[in-house]
Amino acid sequence: MKNILLFLGAVSVFSSTLAQDPRERHYLYPVLEPQHEEKPKVEGWSDERVEEKLNRGLIAIPAEDKLYLSWRLLKSDPEGASFHVYRSMEGVAKEKLTTQPISETTDFIDQDPVAGKEVEYWIVTGDGEEGKASGRIKVKFDENDQKNYKSIKLQGDYKPQKIAVADLNGDGEYDYIIKQPDTSIDPGGRPNTDGTTYKLEAYLSDGTFLWRKDLGPGIEPGIWYSPFVAFDLDGDGKAEVAVKTALGAERDPDGRVRDGKELVSILDGMTGEEITNAPWPERDPRYGDYNRRNRHQMGVAFLDGKTPSLLVARGTYKLMTLRALEFQNDSLTQQWHWDGDEENPVIRHQGAHGMHSVDVDGDGRDEVVLGAVVIDDNGTALWSTGYGHPDKVFVTDIDPTRPGLEIAYIQEDWNFEGNGVNMVDAKTGETLWGIGHKTYHVGHGMVADIDPSIPGLEFMAAEDPKGNGNGKSSDKYLLSAKGEYLARNEGVPGQKNWIFWDADLLREEILGGGYNVGNDKLEIKKYAGPTVGENIRGSIKMIADIYGDWREELITAVPGEIRIYSTNIAAEDRRLTLMQDPVYRIEVAHRSMGYDQSPVTSYYLGVPPEDAEEYEPIDYPEVKENPDLD
Repeated sequence: MKNILLFLGAVSVFSSTLAQDPRERHYLYPVLEPQHEEKPKVEGWSDERVEEKLNRGLIAIPAEDKLYLSWRLLKSDPEGASFHVYRSMEGVAKEKLTTQPISETTDFIDQDPVAGKEVEYWIVTGDGEEGKASGRIKVKFDENDQKNYKSIKLQGDYKPQKIAVADLNGDGEYDYIIKQPDTSIDPGGRPNTDGTTYKLEAYLSDGTFLWRKDLGPGIEPGIWYSPFVAFDLDGDGKAEVAVKTALGAERDPDGRVRDGKELVSILDGMTGEEITNAPWPERDPRYGDYNRRNRHQMGVAFLDGKTPSLLVARGTYKLMTLRALEFQNDSLTQQWHWDGDEENPVIRHQGAHGMHSVDVDGDGRDEVVLGAVVIDDNGTALWSTGYGHPDKVFVTDIDPTRPGLEIAYIQEDWNFEGNGVNMVDAKTGETLWGIGHKTYHVGHGMVADIDPSIPGLEFMAAEDPKGNGNGKSSDKYLLSAKGEYLARNEGVPGQKNWIFWDADLLREEILGGGYNVGNDKLEIKKYAGPTVGENIRGSIKMIADIYGDWREELITAVPGEIRIYSTNIAAEDRRLTLMQDPVYRIEVAHRSMGYDQSPVTSYYLGVPPEDAEEYEPIDYPEVKENPDLD
């Protein structure tokens, strides 16, 4: 007891030194399910789930002297759907390139492409009597120009800071909305005094420039001031753009914006014109200082399981608030407002750098994972781990040997209790395991199946050497889905950008590039294996299944250009396009704001656990303890 009192006393001194609300330190309180009054369930305007009407997403990519074609498998396809491939060119009758319908994959290699002429390709569904044809794509094959990407030319020699993808014109193809220039300041760092303002720009899938909107001086050029998402919020088949705006706000001499009207604005996706707006959660001393009250996020959730709701949030490190809005008939209506001060103390200081909309309790309605606290679909806190602010959060089926979803937490807050890296049950918040030793500032992490001999997704995490005011560590960790150590420091891969690229169910790491590096050379590599993708350049801006089959595209930026890279590795199987998975689609939508994360699915996507014994175990380096941590 004496040791406990001394420890709490030290904590009290430390907390007061930082002028921190003692309610933000989870170990002063038991982790409780918050007590609250029951709020009514959200009932939206839609009778069935609003979904994008995607086309086949047919693409063609050079593969040396051949041409690789790939297309989507859709939810609307009947079981066992098969496909034929056709091509035609001016003055030549159409050719059927397939002798038998394709039913095992959704790709095809044209072994003898016509060079130097514009050729049209399309696919037709059906076995026996052929059915519906896909849209056609035009390809001019050149053996000397093996361009492995699609290009979107920008309006100047700049780069985007963030990119959103959504169907703006309703043609079933994803279009691009960017925020530029590629610069960002943090509310806790030095302000911007050169007058830079962010501009939103929209481009159709074929590169057609649509519009530009200057967000003005009221929005400082940093990701926490300027969240935006693109999504079909009213169900008309065309996406809107929702963005934080500031009416009549000006910057103080030091570059900061401290007053003025703050709004969430809905822009027409095709014109950029404002359709309507609503108040943003207002400034309040309860958020804390300038740094803490200027942390904003935005997202989308299906709170009734059918209708998209727009989410706007303020706060991360202290007080947090979250507001749900419905967009219909060109107007915004508030559905509920959640205020973190109304809840149990373990709610405060639990926010992350991105939100996740997932049905964690299996009732068909999305909850909002704000970080270590989860908000139920009706706008009340469902549970909190109380472990404090996490830098990264992943919600998916990490351990397929147990029922339901899990949440992987990478905790920034220093942690003496062994939970600086932890995994919890998504439905209840019950801690399933922790790393087992103290951590200082775990700032990077990822979950992905990289070792097929071990069931489940592997868990990668790394300390940020800057520490958290309590010491520094550069340790890196690799654990199994059960929390077993696989590697420490040596043998631990990177934790930032992972992609499904080749033909198997393992995810690959993207090496090089970083977040804001220039015309960098990138490569895609298997863990403990070969390079499977190269000749890629630019800053990494998004990883998503944009077109083709279920494998993902890599979107990069170079000055004046967006590049969308896609694999030309022949598939071994097929599955529905990942963008029709509800969790994955919203993860992609949320990448246009907050910190970057590779998207995950609502289901286990990796090597089946029952197949693990078929693979040779990886020879990991010996796990060595760090006496400064253990």
